[in-house]
Amino acid sequence: MTALTIRDVPDSTLAILKSRAAQAGKSLQAYALEVLVGEAARPTLAEAAARAEAEASASLSPSDVLAAIDDARAGR
Repeated sequence: MTALTIRDVPDSTLAILKSRAAQAGKSLQAYALEVLVGEAARPTLAEAAARAEAEASASLSPSDVLAAIDDARAGR
């Protein structure tokens, strides 16, 4: 795993992060890692839009749609 150093963190920000880490029962390092992992796991708006566009660009013919409707009606 790679180490990460963040320089020039404002004192007020550091105090808030230390307080939140203590409230969570974690070290500052563990809390900061949790925050970074959570942020990286959430897609940006642009990433979500690109994923939605890729999933929405299906190439269905009218006969595919009609066949799906017929299958759904038959399953009732």
